[in-house]
Amino acid sequence: MLCLRAIRPFSWRVFHFRPFSFEPLISQMNNCTDEEQIFGLIEKNKSLLSEKQVGCALNMLWQFQKQKTSSVKNVDCVRNHPQFLTLCNLATTKMGFMSDSTLVNVLYIIQQFGIEAHDSLVEALVTEAWRRLERFDVSVLSKFSSCLADQHLHYSPLMGKIADIVNRNLENIQDLRSLSVLMVNISSLISQCFQEKLVNKAELLFDTMDSSQVNTARRIVQFLRNIRYRYYPLLERCNKVFLSNMNHLDLDSISKILSLYYSLQFHSFEFILMTKKRLTEMIPLFDHPASCVKLFVALGPMAGPEEKKQLKSTILLMSEELTGQQTLAVMGAMEEMESRNSRLIKKITSILHKHLDNYKPVELLRITQALIFLHFQSKELFVRLRELLLSYLKVSVIPSEISILVYALSMLPSAHLDEVRMSQIEAVLPQCDLHDLNIFAASVLRCIQYDHMYLDNIPGKQLKVLQKLDHYGHQRLQECKSLNLLWEEVKSLKGDWFADSLLEETVVTLQRLMDEINYINVAGIASFISRTNYLSTSLLDKIASVVLQQIEKIHPFAILAIILPFSTLNYDPPQWDEFFGTCIQHLNSYLSVLDPLVLVFLGYSLATLQYFPEDLLKTIFNIKFLARLDSQLELICSSLNMKVQFRLMELNRAVCLECPEYQIPWFHDRFCQQHYNKDFGSMNGAQQQIYKMLAEILGGINFVKSSILTPYYYPIDFECILDKRRNPLPYGSHNTTLEKLPKIQLESNTQIAGSRLPPGAEKIALEFLDSRAFCRNIPHLKGKSAMKKRHLEILGYHVIQIPHFEWNSMALSTRDARMDYLRERIFGEGCHWK
Repeated sequence: MLCLRAIRPFSWRVFHFRPFSFEPLISQMNNCTDEEQIFGLIEKNKSLLSEKQVGCALNMLWQFQKQKTSSVKNVDCVRNHPQFLTLCNLATTKMGFMSDSTLVNVLYIIQQFGIEAHDSLVEALVTEAWRRLERFDVSVLSKFSSCLADQHLHYSPLMGKIADIVNRNLENIQDLRSLSVLMVNISSLISQCFQEKLVNKAELLFDTMDSSQVNTARRIVQFLRNIRYRYYPLLERCNKVFLSNMNHLDLDSISKILSLYYSLQFHSFEFILMTKKRLTEMIPLFDHPASCVKLFVALGPMAGPEEKKQLKSTILLMSEELTGQQTLAVMGAMEEMESRNSRLIKKITSILHKHLDNYKPVELLRITQALIFLHFQSKELFVRLRELLLSYLKVSVIPSEISILVYALSMLPSAHLDEVRMSQIEAVLPQCDLHDLNIFAASVLRCIQYDHMYLDNIPGKQLKVLQKLDHYGHQRLQECKSLNLLWEEVKSLKGDWFADSLLEETVVTLQRLMDEINYINVAGIASFISRTNYLSTSLLDKIASVVLQQIEKIHPFAILAIILPFSTLNYDPPQWDEFFGTCIQHLNSYLSVLDPLVLVFLGYSLATLQYFPEDLLKTIFNIKFLARLDSQLELICSSLNMKVQFRLMELNRAVCLECPEYQIPWFHDRFCQQHYNKDFGSMNGAQQQIYKMLAEILGGINFVKSSILTPYYYPIDFECILDKRRNPLPYGSHNTTLEKLPKIQLESNTQIAGSRLPPGAEKIALEFLDSRAFCRNIPHLKGKSAMKKRHLEILGYHVIQIPHFEWNSMALSTRDARMDYLRERIFGEGCHWK
């Protein structure tokens, strides 16, 4: 008994801070209805609070915040409350007793209340979590990784340790929600091999996910965006989750998803259509600047005329309340919308001007590009922009930032860079990748053009920098050892400098590394080739080989990109029938779900190759499909809209001419008449030369027609008729001079032209082909020009194509040589008809 009496005072001294039962207090906290009630309990019980009660109190405070709308949140008031400081002090002293989940949850909540990363409590919690890291389960680990991400520690050794733990334990992870959080947070640190493992794991676990888990699907898309991998199977499945939950998606979620899709260049017609409807319903609901800006940016580019008018009016009304970032977002959306609302442009640019000093270099570039695109003129604004760009440039040492600043400067009126700036560019060139080198080259060339036009001289420094750009570009290509690393640098390259200086070396490097082409990168490499117009048969043969061997791993969405270079460059690979047949067979089960625009481009690309799969054509030339296409055309920019309509017309024409057995009607008369009545009929210098010579050779202007449209609306430069003895036949009086070109000659129906000719007579179409008709590197006729020749022959013409490289060659440097050339092409070799 005495022993027990001796122990009791000691026990109380050691454990006095733990009440015998903490459940009643936690129950009281759970029954609280606001922050003040929580703070009241803390004040009464602060000397007795346990680590679990501290965690519960913080959790309740955060739950109250989450339940509030942004306009009534009172985070600052809570954070500055004396009892919140008491909680933080208690968390510091009791973190060693906290469970793993409580510890990380406390860190998470503390950060949500705006406690800075350098605060002693945050540092202590992070240190304690690091000490326990190896024993964290996946849900705690994912939440801790989010805490680090909120502190911008994506590249920290601690995040690297988390990535290592995930890699070692990936097989045992079964919670896709937690894994998706980890995937996003460690995406900056992981190898390509690890990226693929995570993608495969996410795909494996996807069916275990509840279909309502929109945030998990969004994080998976975000991960794919972060690693720049457009992996269609996962994107498709995530898209289905978004579609099935569209009625529950708020403005913020829709905005994030649209942004991710845009970055990945993933197009879902159904998602855009449903999004437009959902966002349109939201227009009357928002009157707060932040929400209105998000709605303007998300809905504006796809909205109809009435919705656009409404959105612009709303933004105009609250323009004075916009922050600098909100104004920048509005300006970007106006550019995408191709806005010509001068009042709105003037208002937004005036607000941009106020915030100009607060923008980063990349934002100044975006502003410059938008101003140029929107044709906005303001000497004062451009002068201030130039001053800011130059001030940034004077202190910048990062090559990518310097390239951005120089590029923005070169876009401004009076594009000029002095010798100091040229020397700065020259100094960073050894550190630049191909992307930065290309930006510098475009900037220097633009400045050279300005100097040549207005200063009447080209400084030697500029030419020296161009030479060094060539040198470092070639050096980087020659030293490249990895196709994937090369691809990251060249996939977005374009412009005159790249085409003239580096394209050939780039193709040589691709050929050297082409054994690394596989199902993952094959579509990207194919897109690059079609974009550059450079015919490399070895690369195209390799692409076809990879497709035949790995077709099951290639998603049908990638087939268009793969077929495009063969179509554009008019090239049939070995086993071409098997290659195209395999591609089409792989597509067939997806015809009903593929984007309407993709199907139109795909059908046209195959038509240029004389490949007309019946299932594909029946899918496209179907009233329901064409209605879907019309709906989609309303959602896209005017330039893409027109391109799609032209491709559909050209596909319709090809099917009518080459596959009459399909009995697909020609329905583009009105479209063609509207288009060709605008600007058709002008001649360039070479065409005018040829027209004069043809009139002389054939016997007068009555023997040649110029600038005419054939049945099915093919424009041809010149037409003449030879009788069965190869003598020219006159058309009748033209009353035409070169200064006043003839009106468009248009057949009134789509009968084959030769059916009305005299017996034995032949209609001849003469076409002058400029450089656009041929591959960049060799005089090989591209697909579109080859198809036109084929179709004109079906229409009854004998087609004579006059390539620019023959017409402008040394062999035809005299007028007599050109006259003989035309005679020979029209009348045949050895014929000297006059």
